[in-house]
Amino acid sequence: MRRITLLTFGLSLALIACSDYNALSKADGAYDEADTGASDDTGAAGESPDDDEGDPEREDDFIKLLPATTNQYIFVVNSARDTVSRVSVPSLQVLTVEVGSRPKVVRTTADNQRAIVFNEGSDDLTLLDAETLAATVVPVLPYLNAMVLSDDGVWAVVYRDSDEEDDGSSGGAQSFNELSIVNTVTGEHFTEVVGFKPRQVKFTEDSGRALVVSDEYLSVIDLDRESPEVQVVEIAEDLLDPPPAEEIEVSPDGAYAFLRQFGEDSIALIDLDTLSVDRLPTGQNPTDLDLSPDGARAVVVSRGSNELYVFDVENPYGAPEVITLPSDEFIGSVQFSPDNSKAMLYTTAALVDHYTTWDLASGELTVRPLIKPIQSVNVTPDGGALVVFHTEADAADADKTSEFYGEWAMSMISLSDFRRNAILLSAEPTAYADSLDGRWGFFVMEDKPFLEVLDYDNLGLTEIKLRSNPVHVGVLTGTSYAYVNQDHELGRLSFYDPDAELLETITGFELNSGIEH
Repeated sequence: MRRITLLTFGLSLALIACSDYNALSKADGAYDEADTGASDDTGAAGESPDDDEGDPEREDDFIKLLPATTNQYIFVVNSARDTVSRVSVPSLQVLTVEVGSRPKVVRTTADNQRAIVFNEGSDDLTLLDAETLAATVVPVLPYLNAMVLSDDGVWAVVYRDSDEEDDGSSGGAQSFNELSIVNTVTGEHFTEVVGFKPRQVKFTEDSGRALVVSDEYLSVIDLDRESPEVQVVEIAEDLLDPPPAEEIEVSPDGAYAFLRQFGEDSIALIDLDTLSVDRLPTGQNPTDLDLSPDGARAVVVSRGSNELYVFDVENPYGAPEVITLPSDEFIGSVQFSPDNSKAMLYTTAALVDHYTTWDLASGELTVRPLIKPIQSVNVTPDGGALVVFHTEADAADADKTSEFYGEWAMSMISLSDFRRNAILLSAEPTAYADSLDGRWGFFVMEDKPFLEVLDYDNLGLTEIKLRSNPVHVGVLTGTSYAYVNQDHELGRLSFYDPDAELLETITGFELNSGIEH
């Protein structure tokens, strides 16, 4: 029997005014503005930046187990108790519903009508009606560990991600090529055989096709038929020793897929209508591939030859624009601003304490300093600011007397005038989120009971005390409200309104307990 527990909290909420932050913050002028160069730095894993191969670039997405939101609700997975909690906003009414064994991830559909839960322990999906919490259970294949939902929310692909650690499951026969496809509207389940050990699943923008990437093959699944139909395309030139397939980008019109493989001096171009494969030469050792926000350009960072290759997405067979990067720089990653005006060029594979900005209109490249090397980079949704989380390790020639030496840190950087606010952190950041209007950012740190609030208008930081350590942080759809899931044996969520400077906390998703004062 499925149990639903109802917790209702009235209008009396625990409201805690925000406090002054106590993290170290210094003005931009306090730092050495000199370009240190990359040639003497040591790579993050001990590799020299002069090595054309070296380590892959890291695209750190912080934490994968995130709650899912609609315009009214937050759905939170309680893996240890085999339940999902739904929190109504702004009333903070909580309903907890039993799902399958070891629920791993929940996603909500684009129409806000359904929440899809992947239960890794019981090998099934729970399809929840977002309003009534009526549940439909759909069995899927065993031994799968990841789920991806199409943009329209109709299709869920459940597969075994070869890049995730094995959970130690054992049993009888096990396939590394099969996956499950579930129509979340009808509850129909289909199985398909794809390439060996898939690494990534991506949908075309119209959700009509799913692309499953493995090292040897790209599997194209047509979802517009009565039942899904798969075609498998060879993408590796050497099938006996294929290079690791690392990234795939799909043109907005669904005509082409661009695929990058680590160590290959070219990218694969797949015509998704004819399924023909061509190689587009790039510079040495391409380490990043991204589409510009307007979908017009596919940009490849060739770290080994210090170049950018820019392909026209509508006519990718034409000669690319080749941009030579600053000669002393070690650059392996690119990230565009959402307004398509500029891009950040940097590396996470070596301890380099600077980055390069690329003005897309003028083509100008400018090398800019940082206080420490880069762990991850994010541009705010409105393109107004750059958020850099730094490594604990330092560049080879770092100032050992600096307050930041050997410490975690982050920087907020204005993308209008490039002034900076660098902030010393007491622990490693573990989760980060932005409000969609680009005004506020939020992050939490490992084993530290604080919510860190970033004001992108003035590059200021406010620190909010929590009642227990946070697990992850997100922002409610269409608002500036942050929510923080926290450590607590019966569940704890806090909500913070940065405009009103108010914190609301609910505790005990499955017992009759509530707001803490």
